[in-house]
Amino acid sequence: MSDSKARTFDLLPRPTRRQAIGRLAGAATVAGLGLPVFAQAKTLRIGATFDNSSVEKANGCGLFLGSSAYFNALNRAGGINGTKVELVMADDQFKPDIAKANALSFAADSSMLAILHPLGTRQTAEVSDAVPGMAVVGPNTGTVALRKKANPNTFWVRANYDQEIDKLIATAAVLGQSRIGLVHANDPFGLSLLEGFKASLVKANLEPAVIATTPNTTSMDVDPAARAIAKANPQVVIVGLGGTAPAFVRALRAAGCMSQAYGVSITAGFLGQLGDLAHGVGFAIVVPSPYSTKFELVRRYQADMLASGVKDFSLISLEGYMDAAVLAEGLRRAGPAPTRAAVLAGLERIEAFDLGGVKINFGRTNREGSQFVDVAVISSNGRLIS
Repeated sequence: MSDSKARTFDLLPRPTRRQAIGRLAGAATVAGLGLPVFAQAKTLRIGATFDNSSVEKANGCGLFLGSSAYFNALNRAGGINGTKVELVMADDQFKPDIAKANALSFAADSSMLAILHPLGTRQTAEVSDAVPGMAVVGPNTGTVALRKKANPNTFWVRANYDQEIDKLIATAAVLGQSRIGLVHANDPFGLSLLEGFKASLVKANLEPAVIATTPNTTSMDVDPAARAIAKANPQVVIVGLGGTAPAFVRALRAAGCMSQAYGVSITAGFLGQLGDLAHGVGFAIVVPSPYSTKFELVRRYQADMLASGVKDFSLISLEGYMDAAVLAEGLRRAGPAPTRAAVLAGLERIEAFDLGGVKINFGRTNREGSQFVDVAVISSNGRLIS
């Protein structure tokens, strides 16, 4: 295995990393795509393109750990209609053009049935447009503008960012916090958040306390935005950033601002980089807490992660697990010899599908499956409270 392949599971704790690779890998490696996959004589092949080496690596690896754990468990139980599932990864480095190239490579392989959880707003747009005849399931973005596009091949599992911001502002209002600001990236992802933020404030009969921007989703030039927020000193700042969120929060605290920080869901994957500064940070979540065992979904997820040698539970890996479960249901409904068209039709027929506490509803004119949104906070002892 080359050095680039060996870094695929860098997020795993050292004692379990070798075990997890062995369990996830099987006995064969897909040439050129950089990750071992399940070796089967006959398989249902699924592609996954996401960032495995750049600023969004934490989220990309988390998604893949969760979906891999689901398919491992599924394969141990006999697969779908007696056929195993093979999950093939390609690293897009969080670059839209590479994500598109990966999707086209998957589409050129007639054995590949669907694409799972692309990561990022522009990346998802490129992937969905590039493969209109393939199902794209569970994109890891809540950008509303993408969902308004005519992409009937794209099935959204998570709630959208407008729903997340509505929940964050409603939570702030319950706590008596009315001076609310926003920091967002100056790109399609960030501008979508800005539109949702303004609409949510109108519904709450509030005005924005401050709005600041960073150059783009990957830019670490966050100090000017942090200083602008600190100067306005809102009661709450909604952090509409992903991989750059930890740098922003550190800059905000360094500027002397102690405003309550609420992140959108993609922020959660990076809170581990904040250390003690994560305490008290809140964020929207679009899946249940990975520790909330009152959900049957979470109990299955924990068992399947452990069976795959992964002891660290997270929101992002639970999201990947859910994405895989939804795609698997579409594959089941596609019949014993599924085609790409049959998978699309199978997904479209999913209605009132209970994942174990979270329901998924698609339909002929509906591609937004889940409405689940909650708010979680990192406590003083580092635990997730929702």
